[in-house]
Amino acid sequence: MSNPRVRKIADRIQVIVAQMLERRIKDPRLGFVTVTDVRVSGDSQQATIFYTVMSDDPTELAATAAALESAKGLLRSEVAKQLGMRHAPTLEFIHDALPETARHLDEVLARAKEQDEAVAAARGSVYAGDEDPYKKARDLDVADLEDD
Repeated sequence: MSNPRVRKIADRIQVIVAQMLERRIKDPRLGFVTVTDVRVSGDSQQATIFYTVMSDDPTELAATAAALESAKGLLRSEVAKQLGMRHAPTLEFIHDALPETARHLDEVLARAKEQDEAVAAARGSVYAGDEDPYKKARDLDVADLEDD
């Protein structure tokens, strides 16, 4: 979607759909929905709308998907009216898995951090040699003066 016109259409569709879901769609099955992204095909004939729901309950997710599917016609007509295009893009709603993926990655990173801390604690902090095995320039100057 490198075309700036297509990007503008996608941004506008995102705003229109979000406003419609907030103000005009009164379906009780509709949960707390956030439109996260819209992708429009290059010919502006298809728009894929990604959304998230504020619930982890599978029944609520299914109910929200059904509510969006039933409101698709009203949303498409409003998008066509506000965009002023001759052909309105078909809308497809897809549940965005980004929050679940991010949560899973956070859990994996937390588990890795705990394992790193456990390995560091088991290793100890005793050095094999002297605390500072490197000679400093100041020590070398004093030693050279004493040898002369």
